[in-house]
Amino acid sequence: MNIAFSPCPNDTFVFHAWAHGLVPGAPKLNVTYADIDITNHLAASGTGPEVLKISYAALPWVLSEYALLPCGGALGRGCGPLVLTRGGSAKEPDPALLSGRRVAVPSERSTAYLLFRLWAAQNVPGGVGEIVVMPFDEIMPAVRDGKIDAGLVIHEARFTYPSYGLALLQDLGNWWEGDTGTPIPLGAIIARRSLDLEAIAGWTRASVEYAWSHPEASRAYVLEHAQEMDPKVARQHIDLYVNEFTRDLGADGYKAIQSLLGRASAEGLIPEFDPSLLKF
Repeated sequence: MNIAFSPCPNDTFVFHAWAHGLVPGAPKLNVTYADIDITNHLAASGTGPEVLKISYAALPWVLSEYALLPCGGALGRGCGPLVLTRGGSAKEPDPALLSGRRVAVPSERSTAYLLFRLWAAQNVPGGVGEIVVMPFDEIMPAVRDGKIDAGLVIHEARFTYPSYGLALLQDLGNWWEGDTGTPIPLGAIIARRSLDLEAIAGWTRASVEYAWSHPEASRAYVLEHAQEMDPKVARQHIDLYVNEFTRDLGADGYKAIQSLLGRASAEGLIPEFDPSLLKF
C-alpha cells in the first residue's frame, strides 16, 4: 500500500510500527516522505497514493475521493500560529494595525491561514489588504526589513521571533481555543474511499498503540528523518502532536474540525462541503 506523510517526528513516530512490519495483518507500506504542501497537492490532483497526511484546511477539496480516518492525525493545543509585526512595545496590541495592510503567509491551504482569516474577519476593521505567499523562512526577515507589514508564522518561529526584533500581535492558537474551547485541527490522515477504511483505520490505530507501548523502538527512525533536530526537541514535538486525538478523534475532535471548516466555508475561504462526509 502506498502512503505519503511528512518526515516530521510525530508522523514517523505514528507510522513506525506499520512501516516496519510490526502491525499484524497490515500490508507492507511503500512510504513517500513529503512536506504537507506537497501531499495536499497530491491528494487534490487525484493521482495521490492510497493513504496520505494532509492539512485539515485542504480536506474539503478531496472529500469526494478520500475519507478522513478517525485516527493517526494531529490536533493540538498551545501550538497555534502567530501574527507578527515590526518592533513596537504596546501593552495592548491593536489588530486594527492590519487594516488594509500586506500580510505574508506560508500557504493559503493550511490551518494557519484559515485561522488567520477567521480571526481577521472578527478583529481587523475593513479586513487586511494583500495576502502575499512566501517561503516560511523568508517571512520574518521580510517583516523585519519592512517589506511586509505583518507575517503569519508557525513551528519554531514561536521561539525565535524576538531575535528578529518582531512583536507578537496575536497568538491564533490562544484566540481559537478561547473562542471555541476546542483544539486546533492540524494534520488529517485520509484514505481512498474505494478501500477497506475500517481495516486501514485499525492498522493505523495499532501503529499508534505500538508507538506508545514501545517509545524507544522508533527513536532511530524518527531521528533519521528529522535530520539534525535535537533528540529532545524531537521528543517534545511528539509529545505535543501525538495525543488522545491521534488515537481517536472522538466527539471533541470532530467538533473542532466541523467548527474550523464550517466557519471557513461560511467566509468563502474553502468550498462548501457535506459535513456527513467527515465520517465514513
